[in-house]
Amino acid sequence: MNTPFVIRLILWGFVSGLTACSSLGPAAIFRPDSPHEQYAGSLRTANLDHTALGIDWLAAGERALSDSLRITIPYRESGYFAAQKPFAIGYRVDAQRGDKLLIRVTVQGLASARVFIDVFELASGEPKLAVSAKADTNLLTWDVRRTQTHLIRIQPELLRSGQYTISVTREPLLSFPVQGRDSRQIASYFGESRDGGKRPHEGIDIFAPRGTPALASIAGTIVGVGENRLGGHVVWLADATLRQRLYYAHLDRFNVTNGERVAVGDTIGFVGNTGNARTLAPHLHFGIYADGEGALNPLPFVRRGLGPARQMPLSASRLNDTVRTTPVQALVRRSPRTDAPILRQLPKTSALIITGGTDAWLRVELPDGLTGYITAASTETLSKPLRRRAITIPTVLTDGAQAGAATVKILPVGTTVEVLGTAGMYQLVKAAGGFTGWVTGL
Repeated sequence: MNTPFVIRLILWGFVSGLTACSSLGPAAIFRPDSPHEQYAGSLRTANLDHTALGIDWLAAGERALSDSLRITIPYRESGYFAAQKPFAIGYRVDAQRGDKLLIRVTVQGLASARVFIDVFELASGEPKLAVSAKADTNLLTWDVRRTQTHLIRIQPELLRSGQYTISVTREPLLSFPVQGRDSRQIASYFGESRDGGKRPHEGIDIFAPRGTPALASIAGTIVGVGENRLGGHVVWLADATLRQRLYYAHLDRFNVTNGERVAVGDTIGFVGNTGNARTLAPHLHFGIYADGEGALNPLPFVRRGLGPARQMPLSASRLNDTVRTTPVQALVRRSPRTDAPILRQLPKTSALIITGGTDAWLRVELPDGLTGYITAASTETLSKPLRRRAITIPTVLTDGAQAGAATVKILPVGTTVEVLGTAGMYQLVKAAGGFTGWVTGL
C-alpha cells in the first residue's frame, strides 16, 4: 500500500474532525488563546507536527511573520492556496491609534475551509499577537491601540484548497462629534502652537454654525459639566472600555448633566465660542485624554473612512498560472506600488508563478521561493514557446529550478522540448507527453 497516501488519509480524517466539531475535549489538548494556536496545539498533540504536511504548515505560519508583503489601506486582492502545499501569507500595514480596521477573507472552493486571521504588533522587533478573528468567522474588526506597523497573517487549515479574496478597509473608531459635519470641517489640528508657542493645541477644532448639536462620539458617562477659562462651557464624557475621556469645549450651552449615561449620537451640548474663543467663529474644540497618558491626537479617531477597496481582484482563471517576464529588466517589489522597495531584478523570460494579486499587480513566487509583486503588464503567458530544442544527451527533467529537486523524468536523446521560461542556469521546458519541468544545459 502507498504509505504517503495512507498518511494523507489519516490527516484528512483528523482535519475533517477539527472542522466538524468545536472541541476535542478539555482533557485532550491544551487550548491557547487564539484559534490558530489552538489548531497548532491540536496538530502537536496528535503528533502530526512530525509529518511532512504538519511540519510544513507550522513552518509556513512562522515564515509569514517575516516574509511579509506591505500593503496600503484600503486594499483588496485575490489568491489561491492548494491542499498539497501548506500556505500562509503576511501583509504589513501602517495603522494609527484610533483607526478601526475591517479585515475580511472570503474563500471559494469545493469544500468549506477555515481560515485563521491574526494581527501582530511589530514595534518590539518580535511579532506580538494583538488580536485574532473568532474561529467561526472570516471577518475581523480591530480597534488599533498603538500607532505602528502591524502584520496581518492569514492561513487556512490543512488539506483545504480554494481561491480567497482579502480586503482591508479603515473606518473611524469614534462617531463624528458635530452633527452634519465630518473631518473635512476640521480647521485646526492637534499639536499646533498656542499662546505664542507656550503650549500645544491638545485637540482639533471643528467649525459649524452656532447652535449646531455636539454629539456623543461613544457611549459613556458624563463626568464633568462646567466652565473653565480656556474652554468656556465644557463637558467631559468618560468611556470605560477604551479608558479615555472625551473633552467638548467652547459650547454655547449644555444638554447633559453630571452622571448621565449617553449613547452614541446623543446631544452633549451646542456649538459656540465661549472661553478663549470669543473672538473666533463658533466651533467645537474636541479632545481625547487617555488614562495615565494625557492628550491623544483625536484625528485618527474621527476622520472619514476611506471607503471600500478599489483594486480589482485577479481573475480566478489566472491563479496558480506560470508566466514569464517581458522587459529586459523586470522588477519584483515588496508592495504593489511603483515606489516600493525592489526585492529582485529579473532578466527577460524569467518564469514566475502567480499566487495572487490584482488585475494590475500580480503577487508572484519565484522558483527559489521569493514572493513579491510585479506589474501584470511586464509579464506574458507561456502560450508560445521561446524556442524548440532537441535533446542531444540524456537529460534529467526536475520539478524545481534548484539542486536537489526531484526528478520528473529522464529525457532520452532526440526528445524535442519547448523552452517556456528561464531561472538562472535552468530552463522551464515542456516535453512530449505533456511533461513540464526544469532542465539545464540547453
